Formats: sequence, structure tokens, C-alpha cells
Amino acid sequence: MPVPFPRATTLVMRERRVVALMEEISEEPVQVVARVCAIDIGKAGLVACVRVPHAGHLDRQVRTVREYATVTPALLALADWLRVERVELVAMEATSDYWKPVFYLLEAEGFTCWLLNAKHVKNVPGRPKTDRLDAVWLAKVVERGMCRPSLVHPKPIRRLRDMTRYRRSLVREQTREKQRLEKTLEDVQIKLDSVIGDLHGVSGRQMLQAMIDGQRDPKVLAEMPTASCAARFPSCARR
Repeated sequence: MPVPFPRATTLVMRERRVVALMEEISEEPVQVVARVCAIDIGKAGLVACVRVPHAGHLDRQVRTVREYATVTPALLALADWLRVERVELVAMEATSDYWKPVFYLLEAEGFTCWLLNAKHVKNVPGRPKTDRLDAVWLAKVVERGMCRPSLVHPKPIRRLRDMTRYRRSLVREQTREKQRLEKTLEDVQIKLDSVIGDLHGVSGRQMLQAMIDGQRDPKVLAEMPTASCAARFPSCARR
């Protein structure tokens, strides 16, 4: 019996694996969201596109596009419309910080909201780009399950993150102002930070306030440091 050529056998096995892989991929079910709303958000207004099944033809979708302002009464009217249409999923792009009021209000109204990365839901190149067309395209992408939502933390975590970020910004501003004060004193030849450890401590603030009030006598300023400051730094001890 003739022995098959090794290379031909390898090619046949590869073709079988490819065919099996293609069959496996083709058998995966397509997840379709029946009632979806996609929102293209701007600073002053938004465009909402709702796609729901047709009443007489369940294999077809009915598309409705409306425009709303981004003020609270208009957003509440948008929520009422979505509730009437029985929307299951609301999706929107992460456009600057404009998405936050819309996302938070619709989330509070009980809707399932998705925040999408704009890079993952780009429109087809060469097609005209308008707010209305972007909303329609986004609705189709979400309806067919062709995107994944970005992480949006729960409300308690969001409040904690806002508080910690604000505190961090305040600490940075405080440090920047302290450095600015030290630089200003150095520019005018006041070597206060060379004789006391903490320029912004009790003794440092007292001496700075005295200089602001017009005190220029170094002997008077030398009497101001507290006992603890004088014990740690003999150069500022009372004379």
C-alpha cells in the first residue's frame, strides 16, 4: 500500500481544523436587544434613537429619533418616553463630562444604562456624520451586541472617588501655595526657613503675621518662637 505524502496529510488536517472552527463560530447565537435606545450627547442637547420591534412584523424594527435639551425637565421627559416604549437598554458615548447627568438621571429612573467608548463604536468611514446618524448607528451597534459597556462605578463609589479627588486637589493647591511663599521670602532675602523647621507652623505664622503688620525688628521677631521651637532649633532661641 502506498504511504501518503506527509505534507499533503498535514494540509488536509489543517483544512479540517479550519472547517471545524468555521462551523463552530457560525453556530454561535446572535444576541439581539429587542428594545434599545442610543443617545448622542452634546453640551446643550442630545439626540435619542429608539429601535423597537414592529407591531405587525416582529422581524423588523421601528426607528424613532427625537431631540431633547440636557436640562432636567427635558431629561425627565426623555425618561417618560423611554418608559412608554418599554426600552430595555440605554446606551451612550462617553463624551467629555456631558454624559454624566444623562446617565445618572436615567439610572435613577430605573433604566439599564451602558457607557460606551467612542473608539469602539465608530461609524463607517466615508458616510456623513451628524448627531442623528450617529445615534442611529449607535442603536444598531448596541442592538446587535457589537460593543461592550465601560465600567461605571456604583453611586457610593462615585461619591467617594469625587471626595478623594477633590481632597487631593486641595492638598496639591496647598503645597503649591506653600512653595510659592517660600520662594517669595527667598527673593526678598528673608531666611526665615533657615532658622525654624516649619515655616507654616505656629511660630512661623506668628513671625509672618508680624512682618505683614509692619514689624521689622529682628530682636522682636526672635522672641516670638514657642518654647518647643526654640528647644529644637537653638538659632531661634530667645535672646
